[in-house]
Amino acid sequence: MENEVAVIQNKIIVLRNQQVMIDRDIAELYGVETRVLNQAVKRNIERFPERFMFQLNEKEILFLRSQIVISKTETRGGRQYLPYAFTEQGCAMLSAILKSEAAVQASIKIMDAFVAMRHFLQSNAEIFSEMNHIKKQLRDTTIHQIEADKRIDELFTRMDRYAIDDTQGIFFQGQIFDAYAKFESFIAQAQKSIVLIDNYVDLSVLERLAKKNSGVAVTIYTTPQTRLTAQDVQQFNAQYPPLDLKFTTSMHDRFLIIDNSTLYHIGASLKDLSKRCFAFDLFDSSFIPDILAKL
Repeated sequence: MENEVAVIQNKIIVLRNQQVMIDRDIAELYGVETRVLNQAVKRNIERFPERFMFQLNEKEILFLRSQIVISKTETRGGRQYLPYAFTEQGCAMLSAILKSEAAVQASIKIMDAFVAMRHFLQSNAEIFSEMNHIKKQLRDTTIHQIEADKRIDELFTRMDRYAIDDTQGIFFQGQIFDAYAKFESFIAQAQKSIVLIDNYVDLSVLERLAKKNSGVAVTIYTTPQTRLTAQDVQQFNAQYPPLDLKFTTSMHDRFLIIDNSTLYHIGASLKDLSKRCFAFDLFDSSFIPDILAKL
């Protein structure tokens, strides 16, 4: 009996937010042809309101085909009408109009199957809710990942456009993304050290310097009136060490020194890249000792 109920459970599907069975499967259980079952329904149609029975539409047919619940031959050729779906009440009503012992016994098993299915859904409602939550998270993650991939592709495209081999370049007002992409390409070159000379450093600059390779030492020379605090430096060093903040009043222009061998002159403070038109130049590295000595 339990095995029979389990078999029937597998034939219960959800359509229009209701648990239903297809006329073909019910007819098989009742031991009659599908045509005979539906003719009996039509003769007693007043007993089958829509909450008991409804006819499937084309969209539902396509869905059931995709789930291998029904085949094309059931709506073409051997069958000239769209199938009917019966709710639990509709299945119970069928035993009353077919009036046979086999129909009564089949109806009992069908009712048991519907009850068992309800108990299963109620017992696992929390699991189903969690599964839906996970599916939503996966959809959201996929959307975010696609967007992130687009931004990464854009970054690499811009970095290719402003390759690190350039010895000089100019950025016009509004080209903020391009300017920062260029600056990060400079930072990515460093394998040992970065020295930044800039009188107007703030937290936005530290955010860019955080993209450096692990272990690369950063030294910033800036004005004593800097907006950076000792706490800012401490928090940076907690994640991206080492950073050393030093003060100078002897420099006006901005310089970036990579691995003590590459010297860039930058025409704007790094916190203001492309807020106005500015340029950069790759200087002869022989100037590096003199610059550091003057600090």
